[in-house]
Amino acid sequence: MFVTAAIAAEAASEGEKVFPPFDSSTFASQLFWLAITFGFFYWFIAKVISPRIGEILETRQDRIAGDLDMARDLQEKADEAHAAYEQELAQARTTAGEIGQKARDKAKAEAEAERQKVEAELATKLEEAESRIASIREKAMAEVGSIATDTTAQIVDQLIGTSVTKAELTKAVGAARG
Repeated sequence: MFVTAAIAAEAASEGEKVFPPFDSSTFASQLFWLAITFGFFYWFIAKVISPRIGEILETRQDRIAGDLDMARDLQEKADEAHAAYEQELAQARTTAGEIGQKARDKAKAEAEAERQKVEAELATKLEEAESRIASIREKAMAEVGSIATDTTAQIVDQLIGTSVTKAELTKAVGAARG
C-alpha cells in the first residue's frame, strides 16, 4: 500500500492523472464504499441466499430420509413376501410328496390286486391242466395194460408161434408191473 501511495505521489508530481484506486486522497471513500458493498453482500447472502440454500438442503435431507424410510419399508415387505414364498414352497413340496406317496400306494395296491388276480387265474389254469394231465395219465395207464397185453400177445405169437389167452397175458403183465 505504501508502494502505491508513492507511485501515486510521483505521478501527481509529474502532473499526470493517477489511477483512482491508487490515489491516496480517495482511499477513505474507497474504504467506505468497500465496507458498504461488503456489508450489503453479507446481508444479501445471510438474508436471501443462505436461507434458500438451507431450505434446499433441508428439503433434500427430508427427501433422502423419506426415501430411506420407504426403502426400509419396501425391504421389510420384500422380506415378508420372500418368507411367505418360502413357506408356500415348503408347503407345496410337502403336498406334492403326499400326493406322490398316495399315487405310489394306489399304484402298488392296483399292481398287487392285478398280480393276485393273475395268480388266481394261473392257479385255476394250473389246476385244470393238472386235472387234465391226471386224467390223460389215468387213461394212458389204463391203456398201458391193454397195450402191454396186446404187444405181449403179438411178441409171443411171433416168437413161439402159439396164441395165448387174454387172461393169461393180463395175469403175466400184472405180475410184471406190480
